[in-house]
Amino acid sequence: MVMRYEVLNTETLYRGFFTMNRLELRFAHFNGQMSAPIQRELFERGHAVAVLPLHIESGQVVLTEQFRPGALEAPGGPWLTEIVAGMIEPDESVEAVAARELQEEAGLMGVRLIPITRYWVSPGGTTESIFLFLGLIDALPERTVHGLPEEQEDIRLRILPFDAALALVDQGAICSAAPIIALQWLDRHRARWQI
Repeated sequence: MVMRYEVLNTETLYRGFFTMNRLELRFAHFNGQMSAPIQRELFERGHAVAVLPLHIESGQVVLTEQFRPGALEAPGGPWLTEIVAGMIEPDESVEAVAARELQEEAGLMGVRLIPITRYWVSPGGTTESIFLFLGLIDALPERTVHGLPEEQEDIRLRILPFDAALALVDQGAICSAAPIIALQWLDRHRARWQI
């Protein structure tokens, strides 16, 4: 059975740094019947790329720490431990975003990207998806503070042994999805890089 849906109407409720749309739509139930029309608001954030840099020789990963207003209620406060990430601009490839953000947020260039997955952040309310990569690096960053002043970025790097970073996930100190997924994926595949 081919699943179907039909968007009946789209209304823009807000357009600023982000966009909020209201959709009226219907979709096929598993029994083949079409649903009655429903309305859903969707936060249009765009799509992003996230990269977990790994220095194989030392077995260390490069994490980022920065202020996140959406995490004001996080147990440890709104300064989250994450990984390098950035939004995809129109007509920009995911590889180009990865290269740009690795350089801006961590001072890293010439990183070899290994695809991990693409996942939807919260598909019940936003269209955002993240292309997630492992980034193999030849050298660790020399500076620990990065970011673009014009974007109000203040990003501190945390360079940790892989097992120490994984322990932060187990302790709940890393509470953002992208680093959790990337670190757990790397744990499942660690033999490939002998870390």
